[in-house]
Amino acid sequence: MSPALFALAVAAFAIGTTEFVMIGLVPDVARDLTVTIPQAGLLVTGYALAATVGAPTVTALTGRLPRRGLVVD
Repeated sequence: MSPALFALAVAAFAIGTTEFVMIGLVPDVARDLTVTIPQAGLLVTGYALAATVGAPTVTALTGRLPRRGLVVD
């Protein structure tokens, strides 16, 4: 497997894992923030929306920049 494909697979796994881990923590977060579980569940929705809107936006805005500089910064 090429290193680039491996990095892409690891990144996709990490992004997916962050949402599923948060789902398990929603009751604890709700209790700590003294809000209802559905209100705390909106954190997962907010993250998913930010990723859905942010990823293509950042890609479009940085498409013409050198890749090496983007990774280093």
